[in-house]
Amino acid sequence: MTVSSDPFPAPPKKRLGDILLDQGFISQDELNAALAAQKISGERLGQILVSRGAVNRLALSEALARQCGLPHIDLRKQQVDPNTARLLDPDTCRRLGCIPVRENGQVLQVAIVDPYNLEEIHAHLHRVHPGQIEYLVTSEFDIEWTARAIFHDNYINESIWGLFYRSPEECANVPFTTPQIITMAIMAVFLIVSLLLAPYPTLLALNIAAALIYLGISIFRFSIALSGAARQDLITVTQEEIQALDESRLPVYTILIPVFREKEVLPILLQSLKDLDYPASKLDIKLLLEEVDQDTRQAAITINPPGNIEFITIPDSQPRTKPKACNYGLISARGKYLVIFDAEDKPEKDQLKKVVCTFNKGNDDLICVQAKLNYYNRNQNLLTRWFTCEYSNWFDMILPGLNRAGLPIPLGGTSNHFITEKLRELGGWDPFNVTEDADLGIRMYKHNYQTAIVDSTTYEEANSQLWNWIRQRTRWIKGYMQTWFVNMRHPFRLLRELGLKGTLGFHLTVGGTPFLFIINPIFWFLTTMSFIFDVNLLGQLFPPPIFFISAFNLIIGNFVFVYLNVISTFRRGYYELGKYALLSPIYWVLMSFAAWRALWQLISKPFYWEKTTHGLSAAHHETGTHSQEEQV
Repeated sequence: MTVSSDPFPAPPKKRLGDILLDQGFISQDELNAALAAQKISGERLGQILVSRGAVNRLALSEALARQCGLPHIDLRKQQVDPNTARLLDPDTCRRLGCIPVRENGQVLQVAIVDPYNLEEIHAHLHRVHPGQIEYLVTSEFDIEWTARAIFHDNYINESIWGLFYRSPEECANVPFTTPQIITMAIMAVFLIVSLLLAPYPTLLALNIAAALIYLGISIFRFSIALSGAARQDLITVTQEEIQALDESRLPVYTILIPVFREKEVLPILLQSLKDLDYPASKLDIKLLLEEVDQDTRQAAITINPPGNIEFITIPDSQPRTKPKACNYGLISARGKYLVIFDAEDKPEKDQLKKVVCTFNKGNDDLICVQAKLNYYNRNQNLLTRWFTCEYSNWFDMILPGLNRAGLPIPLGGTSNHFITEKLRELGGWDPFNVTEDADLGIRMYKHNYQTAIVDSTTYEEANSQLWNWIRQRTRWIKGYMQTWFVNMRHPFRLLRELGLKGTLGFHLTVGGTPFLFIINPIFWFLTTMSFIFDVNLLGQLFPPPIFFISAFNLIIGNFVFVYLNVISTFRRGYYELGKYALLSPIYWVLMSFAAWRALWQLISKPFYWEKTTHGLSAAHHETGTHSQEEQV
């Protein structure tokens, strides 16, 4: 069918549902259920049928072609001319739902998704090809698949270097800049010379500085936690507000799910997505699979997920990290809003609707909503109990306290919901930062964007094996160090961008977290030596004022943090964890070990991503799920 002056197909003679029914693709019950859902959501019938798994996208596109009397094309089998395809950029192809395929003489053949929405497509194409145009019907995923193949290098460059192109000073592709290396070298030389010429005054000054910084961080964390506990600065969405939402006006929601070497967890993942209280036809779910991980891809194909789940293969390139995979998925995200879930996540069913309500309540500067994180296997062993105490304190008290104080919020690694276009403007995630979520939270604050915390929880699997936990914690602390060094490339610029209060909050939160873990063993060692040996130098290093500060840090400070852990678990209703919170100092020893390991890795291999092994909880073993690990 050649289209020139009148590109629009005639009104259909037969309804799409009847065509699919006649072809045997769907049953009458499936059609009736889809029609009932259409009355509620207002979505296209074909999209509803695809999202329910009643029909695949190929069959739908064939039925659409038959309905409107246009040819059909399977882009995965037909060869596409790359030069012709490049008449449109991939963003335009995605927005219009079309891609030029080839030129047949003077006729431009164009594959389209929606044959009944040709006006804008036709007007745009005539600006690049004033001749005749022939339209062929295909599926939406096939157009995206073709665009990724044609613009392969563009996609890779954007996913790796998108942030660097927009703001090179905010990218961690270089762990330390030349001025930072020079500054640290000068400080190291000065310290060595001072220790040689005046050892006692130098050690005393270092001890005083460390004790005062420790005290400042402790007071800050305590006050922030109390603030978050005293008044929950969470966005509360009532069931009445959720029920009042008009599903026909709900926006498309993109869900990015990076999966690597986790084929056994896929059935549980699909069930969690199915349980979400959101129109399936408005979910743009992207399963992000690494090219080297063929086993997981084959497993995903075998379980035959519904058609609203798109498989996206991330071409193998370094760095092979979660943020790079998410950037690759972000390129083709169709949703107004976007969220990341990990493969083992179990978000509360109404979380997406709560976030929509939260964005509706917020101002124009609100571009991110963080859900709280907690663990469903908290009582598996002592380590998971400590981990749950820590997360309950962090997400239920610390983050709300930071939010109330108007300070930068280091985001959690999952269940952070974004306005998609604003996320693109910021350059997405830093693929070189191994704690990309915390980095993005600081970057948003620097650009005067706001984050809200919604009263909804996503339940994850707490790490239950010691060495696996240490690897995970090493990566997290190393990422905090990366984020601190990246933002300290220009300290005075940082002060202008964050303001005095924001800068102090950044140092005490992002810089203070690894500092506490690194300095703790030194103080513990000195304290132990003072009890075991009668070392005169130790007394000289701790004159009365510093001794009282250090004693306060050791006794009162530790008591306060243990107390906060107890309170946070009680607020969650985890009363059985209170006695285990009393043993938190042992947990801090493990964190200090991970911190020193992170410091070494920051120097030796800054972009090294130690992947966490999931599927270790009893809940996963009962369903036969166990994910394997690969270090990248």
